[in-house]
Amino acid sequence: MIALPRFVIVLLCAGLQLCLGTVYAWSFFQTMLVNQLGWSNTDTAIAFGITIFSLGIAAAWAGMALPRLGPRKLALGGSILFSLGYLIAAPALEYNNLPLFYFGYGVIGGAGIGLGYVTPVATVAKWYPDRKGLATGIVVMGFGVGAFLFSRLLAPFLVVQTAEDLPQIFMWLGIIFAAILIPVSLFIRNPPENHAPASAGSPAAREPVGADHPRFVRRCLRSREFIIIWLIFFFNISAGISVISFQSSLLQDVWGLAEPGLDPQVLAEYGAMLIAVSSLFNGLGRLLWGLLSDLIGRVTVFRLLLATQMVVFAILMTERDPWVFSALVCYILLCFGGGFATMPSFIIDVFGGKNMSAIYGAMLTAWAAAGIVGPLYVGYYKDVYPDRAVIYCFLIGMLILGLGLIFSFLLDAERIRLAKPTLQGTLKQYGIPIPRTL
Repeated sequence: MIALPRFVIVLLCAGLQLCLGTVYAWSFFQTMLVNQLGWSNTDTAIAFGITIFSLGIAAAWAGMALPRLGPRKLALGGSILFSLGYLIAAPALEYNNLPLFYFGYGVIGGAGIGLGYVTPVATVAKWYPDRKGLATGIVVMGFGVGAFLFSRLLAPFLVVQTAEDLPQIFMWLGIIFAAILIPVSLFIRNPPENHAPASAGSPAAREPVGADHPRFVRRCLRSREFIIIWLIFFFNISAGISVISFQSSLLQDVWGLAEPGLDPQVLAEYGAMLIAVSSLFNGLGRLLWGLLSDLIGRVTVFRLLLATQMVVFAILMTERDPWVFSALVCYILLCFGGGFATMPSFIIDVFGGKNMSAIYGAMLTAWAAAGIVGPLYVGYYKDVYPDRAVIYCFLIGMLILGLGLIFSFLLDAERIRLAKPTLQGTLKQYGIPIPRTL
């Protein structure tokens, strides 16, 4: 295998994430599925929810399997499954078979994203232990930006070429993604054993003593710190993904109230534009918040994410200017991406980098759970209370963020010092030293 410089590995990992991140353009298809196939908003929400749930569960398994299988095999497997998901979804749409679509796009495609997502994040953290916040931020930025390229370039092109034939669109997407992802996956690899940039210090100095103990990961996953961080991550994702899953539809509702009688095709174009622009903010947030977390700390960043979004969700409950509405949605996506950029470094700071892939993979089960909760309550309210769905959805989102903010105060410096004996007691009985804290 050709020895590639570490910056090339980062670019390859970002490219992998770019394709997988097209899942966040789901609302581009959501309206088309409702209009063409007669599916309800709840039906489409379940499809997206299954995808994100499968993603999180597969990522948790991949995190555990990564040290044994290596990044190349997992990335390749994820690429194949992700492409296969679209290829199975194509005949499901042709015959209007909703369960088959759930299985193909949701279970198979979602599992492919999960295998592919955790692999590049954990891999670049090993290549850049000296700049882990920046490196992982660049990689997960690709996941956020993917929806922009998809909604503004690839999907519109296929829509025009196929005359809005959804089965053909999904078939071609499967072929295109396979042609890109499979070759890229073959070049992703871990750094050599002796890789340690001078500014990062020695590998031993960065790891808690006892990190090689077979029970270390299991006990970390039961620790108070892990549970609290999981909950904070879950609440931040739940609020953001509820907006992502229906942002095009929600904007069309708001724009329809502002300008009654506007042509549906024009409304759809406005919705697609919001997907594109907000996805750039999603990607930008992954870079900016990742950098900021290196400077002011992970806990402080999560508090800022949660508190500022609460204010934005409160405004969105009654905001009916479509331009202001769009700008605020973009800020939500900025914060949504920031949570994903900050979490890998958060895991390394608290539990060390030795078992980062396993612990981070388990952390992504919060994504799986949020992927069910967030889209479903929005889909339900859009079906049952279409005139008040916007108000209800953002009210629930504000309450969810408030819970996350409350839990974040259990992780301030003083409380962590006070909580340390509890975690110590959990691990020490097995002869496993405490992981270093923040």
